[in-house]
Amino acid sequence: MSNIRFNENGFSCSPLGAGGVSSIFITGIGTGVGKTIVSAVVTEALQADYWKPIQAGFEDGTDVLAVKDLISNTQTIMHPEVYKLALPASPHIAARQEGVSIDIANIVNQQPVTNNQHLVIEGAGGIMVPVNDNEFIIHVIEQLKAKVILVSRNYLGSINHSLLTASICKQRGIDVLGWIFNDQYLDYEDEIANWSGYPKIGSIPYTETLDKTFVKAQAEAIRLSLQQLL
Repeated sequence: MSNIRFNENGFSCSPLGAGGVSSIFITGIGTGVGKTIVSAVVTEALQADYWKPIQAGFEDGTDVLAVKDLISNTQTIMHPEVYKLALPASPHIAARQEGVSIDIANIVNQQPVTNNQHLVIEGAGGIMVPVNDNEFIIHVIEQLKAKVILVSRNYLGSINHSLLTASICKQRGIDVLGWIFNDQYLDYEDEIANWSGYPKIGSIPYTETLDKTFVKAQAEAIRLSLQQLL
């Protein structure tokens, strides 16, 4: 497999490196909670590689292109999707629409090998989103043997959604590094962290100017906390 490196000139191809990679899976408490923003921040903080194995919906652009536009470092390699589906829906529905079935073994077999120390993997939807008729995002995490960062967006009802997500991670023995929160709504982030037993890595404030400067500042704010957890 080849991989894709982004630089100021666009795409260029580069051979994949060898193992020893720490995989960090970014999953959320639901859809639209800011996984892509958090993925960009974590990728920038660690100058990690980035991989979105399942993309469902790309009329407004893919997440790999969104992350590429938000990071500043020149070390990150953006690896191509395994499944790139047109319909913005649950992956199993989007795949069915195109007459394909998502095979987790295929995703595992195509997991990038890289010279980078870290690989950020962005999930699709929440942790219990189905990828086929029998398996869910949590099964992708388990088979990739990845550590997890949970993304919670602050909204009415997010405490319940956050603690349910944490609960299933504990039941399945998922290696969770901690929480990154999006938006600032009231003041209960520390309570979610305490109740869940998973640490708070950082909190990304609301911004009307989501750009490289903002992402770089957020990356610098969480870099030390991330490095201590890895």
